Amino acid sequence: MPSWSEEHGVLAPGATIGIVGGGQLGRMMALSAKYMGFRVGVLDPTEDCPTAQVADFQVVADYDDHEAIRELASRSDVLTYEFENVDADALDAVRDLAAIPQGTDLLRVTQNRVAEKTFINDHGVATAPWEAVNNHAELEDALGRIGYPAVLKTCEGGYDGHGQIVLREPADLQDVWPDDAFPPAILEGFVDFDYEASILVSGNGGDYVTFPVVRNIHRNNILHMTLAPAQIDDAIAARARDLALALADGFTLAGTLAIELFVTRDGQVIVNELAPRPHNSGHYTIEACDFDQFDLHVRGIAGWPLQEPTLLSPAVMANVLGQHVAPTRAALPDHPEWHVHDYGKAEVKHNRKMGHITVLTDDPEQAMADLEASGCWDDVRVE
Repeated sequence: MPSWSEEHGVLAPGATIGIVGGGQLGRMMALSAKYMGFRVGVLDPTEDCPTAQVADFQVVADYDDHEAIRELASRSDVLTYEFENVDADALDAVRDLAAIPQGTDLLRVTQNRVAEKTFINDHGVATAPWEAVNNHAELEDALGRIGYPAVLKTCEGGYDGHGQIVLREPADLQDVWPDDAFPPAILEGFVDFDYEASILVSGNGGDYVTFPVVRNIHRNNILHMTLAPAQIDDAIAARARDLALALADGFTLAGTLAIELFVTRDGQVIVNELAPRPHNSGHYTIEACDFDQFDLHVRGIAGWPLQEPTLLSPAVMANVLGQHVAPTRAALPDHPEWHVHDYGKAEVKHNRKMGHITVLTDDPEQAMADLEASGCWDDVRVE
């Protein structure tokens, strides 16, 4: 039986999905794919990485190893990726061996902040005011128009606050890179937001569905907790859904796209960043929705039909970073309501995402308070 229906563009169970990147997102993609009957391969430089523990095979190599990507493609019917920093040219070079339903335009746009902001704005969606800057003179000119406070970010790379410099006053310019080491960068004005939020949208290259808008709480530039759904009025939810569908259609999206948002005090919805993959803030969907973000990612890249996901229960998701591993494990016997996810990472490090815990609840605010009261997250206590 063929693994791919040329007539319908549908991947059949028994086919192989190759994942570039072997972290927790790849692990959860693989688990969804396995339930659907697919085989899974992974490319990652770390042997027995989290995805490899649940996959059928691993190619152990760096992400930019073109021969290794070619090997993964030769053993796969479809390729996908679990993070942005993938060599798009290397993927383009193996299209003769495996389908890449997400394409590489999505990667190229989300790998560069200027390209990303331009794409978002070109599709009629608002962002914070921004300008591209490449040296101190351009930065000071841009600050004259955007004003303080602002944040300076490298155009490429950076996550969880890395590659970012907050500029609150002229004295902070001393923290900026010297001109001879100034990378391509973007200056963004601050947004006076009420709260941070996100929405997930999934597609199969033609049809698109969205998950509920959720509220996100960050500490030290790392997602701490997600409350699902966000307590917002219908008009704000509709605006978020509309912009998600517009961006998905702009990409002819296959798989899951995460859109990080600011909701302002006057009800505006502003896009902060895009992630061309499932997202930390969508982990609650595993228990709380009839189809989770990984299910719809796999279905989307396989060309399967998509149904609008249903939130079966409100929920709270809390990240378990390295410093939270010992206290959460010690607290487990007292919390039967915790849905525990451990990512199988070999080394525990401070601020490294090691797992997450989800609680299904009728009262997310109380569930958040109960999680905090456990004492496991005292270093990032929500005030």
